[in-house]
Amino acid sequence: MINLNTTINAITTLPALRALFPPVNPRSALKELPLLDVHATRFISLSPFVVMSSYGADGRADTSPRGGDAGFVKVVDSGTLLIADSPGNNRLDSLENIIATKQVGLLFMVPGVDETLRVNGTAVLSTDETELKLCEDSRRVPKLVIRVSVHACYLHCAKALMRSDLWNADNHLDRSQLPSMGEMMHDQLAGKVSLDAAVETQEQMLQRYQETL
Repeated sequence: MINLNTTINAITTLPALRALFPPVNPRSALKELPLLDVHATRFISLSPFVVMSSYGADGRADTSPRGGDAGFVKVVDSGTLLIADSPGNNRLDSLENIIATKQVGLLFMVPGVDETLRVNGTAVLSTDETELKLCEDSRRVPKLVIRVSVHACYLHCAKALMRSDLWNADNHLDRSQLPSMGEMMHDQLAGKVSLDAAVETQEQMLQRYQETL
């Protein structure tokens, strides 16, 4: 472990932060839109994966991935999105945060495309039958949907994904280079819960997940 002194050379003011960087590119400052345009709508229709950020009443932030068939996030109109809530671990971190603060940030990704789409807004949890039906897929009608009112959207440049070379299959790791999820959780939960049961293998976990996708 590296021993760091976190109080030295910390940036704590906006002027100190801005002094490290050149002025914002005018095009970057102007690219934020208040509503979804044709390009943002098309991007969302092609996206099978979105990362949702939220925060609770205590100010603690949370980020969670959500996925489905391309276009699983439905564009109702230029200011409204519907995101089906699919079965998960039942912690409900994002949903509880939405009840508390309503604030969400979304990052849409399209496989093979290095640009991403960022959408910020407010959200509510809806059980409206029409909205549930709009989000129905081949597996189920969701219990609830997250209705997002768009406040801002903009395309994010490709640099981060280019640096990571994320879509390059040659860089994809063999899953065996990490312990299975069951093995990692076994280590993390040691001393917290009874661990008499056999450790679930990666294959067993994937089979269990397939039954509830």
